[in-house]
Amino acid sequence: MTKLRDIMLPGFVNAVQTGSTVAEAVRTMTDRNVGIVAVLDGDRLAGLVSERDVVRRVVAAGRDPSETRVEDIMTREIVYAGPDESYQNAVRLMDSASIRHLPVVEDGVLLSMISIRDLLRVELHASREEIRYLQEYLFHQPAEMVQA
Repeated sequence: MTKLRDIMLPGFVNAVQTGSTVAEAVRTMTDRNVGIVAVLDGDRLAGLVSERDVVRRVVAAGRDPSETRVEDIMTREIVYAGPDESYQNAVRLMDSASIRHLPVVEDGVLLSMISIRDLLRVELHASREEIRYLQEYLFHQPAEMVQA
């Protein structure tokens, strides 16, 4: 069974510290081409700020991103998983919470961030492997030799 620790990139964390401005968070998102940043208090996960948070809680509200602190707009009630969570459970968790990014946390420390895209890649790879094995079983020859 594939676990999150098998697919996560350890240390793949795009983050700002508490006390940072929304403008700094946006700059981090832009520089790293991501749509979400973690807000850390030291090495502890304190919240998340997404592009959607910025649009809804800053831009639409007429707030100044260079004056607004990330802790004023961040999502504090975080859905997360541990590194030993199966990817299937992670998909269900993300679906039920309607989220596209899942922090991987152990003992309060953010280890990595998994996106729904990362999980879909695992699912696609597993489906391709299943098809290959079925072709080998049905035709009693390696899938590479089977003409499609």
